[in-house]
Amino acid sequence: MTDEQTFTPAIEWDFGTAYELFISLHVLHTPDNYGIRASWAAGVRSRIPAAERKLLEEVYPLIGVPLKWIHNLPAPKDAISALWALKQIPPEQRQIELYQLDKPYPEQEDEPEKYKYLREALLRMASEGTWTGEDVDFFAKIFGHKPGAPMKREAVEGALGWWSRPAELGEGLLSALQAYYQAFFEEEEKRVAPVLKAALERAQQLAEKLSVEELFAELSQGVKLGDEFHAPKFIFAPAFWTTPLIFFERLEPDTQLVMFGARPADMSAIPGELVPDGLVRSLKALADPTRLKILYYLSHESLTPSELARRLQLRAPTVIHHLNDLRLASLVELTVLHDEKRYAIRRQALDSTFTNLSAFLDSDTKE
Repeated sequence: MTDEQTFTPAIEWDFGTAYELFISLHVLHTPDNYGIRASWAAGVRSRIPAAERKLLEEVYPLIGVPLKWIHNLPAPKDAISALWALKQIPPEQRQIELYQLDKPYPEQEDEPEKYKYLREALLRMASEGTWTGEDVDFFAKIFGHKPGAPMKREAVEGALGWWSRPAELGEGLLSALQAYYQAFFEEEEKRVAPVLKAALERAQQLAEKLSVEELFAELSQGVKLGDEFHAPKFIFAPAFWTTPLIFFERLEPDTQLVMFGARPADMSAIPGELVPDGLVRSLKALADPTRLKILYYLSHESLTPSELARRLQLRAPTVIHHLNDLRLASLVELTVLHDEKRYAIRRQALDSTFTNLSAFLDSDTKE
């Protein structure tokens, strides 16, 4: 092992339902990526007034979750305090500050050209009040192939049109977030806050027993600590709606923020739903013969998608689709090394699937 591999990172913790305000909205706009019924997600979005709903649907796929901005909020980092903090920013600066576009990349000397152009293009559009065909080509290339929610060229043009009107966008986004809070998240926050607190306490207890590598794999439900995530310091924070997937962002050159899945296996993401969606995802994943073949191969050795594709005699995109379903069901573990993804079976998740199924069938739940 190298010194880098044996180095033990420092661990800090963060908590706040403000994360969930933005994360849940992201999931509702890309439900297929998280195993959420698209019809239910559309029903929640329909509660938002038409003008605000239209703005969110046009802009949100382009912007994502402002993790760094939320992390820098003062306690208690709940939804109301986040909306209040956003209101204090001048409308024309809201998008820029929310997504830290005027801040240098955490590792400026290594800033990827794609990210650099994206950041500079958005700042230029906000400053000059216009966008170019080259901008549309660039954003369409990136977001036109976005998994689960590809943006068509006309959708990209509409989103960039908003960016070129920063004051209007700033006012509209705040109004839309307030409307979303009133329509759905005000009650949802009460439901998820205790779950997030319990998950944070459990994670802190695990941290006393496990190595950083073991803790990362446990909290991420199957992601091994590889090059992509390496940092001298980790900040872990619980997230409900993205379970079992993780969100992560490098806050500083030495600091990685990781949002880990906090939703219990016996709880559904959808309020009032009797059947836990994690159980449904696992059983669906196991019901497909191709995915069973993948698990068979991965039970013997870790493999890349390309290696699996050759064994299965399938196209790589098809295999990646199946691997995404297995990852969403927490049935495989993932290691990222030098931009290469390797998968292996996660046997404890298989055992948990049948345990959770028995517990559900034996539960005394009234509908």
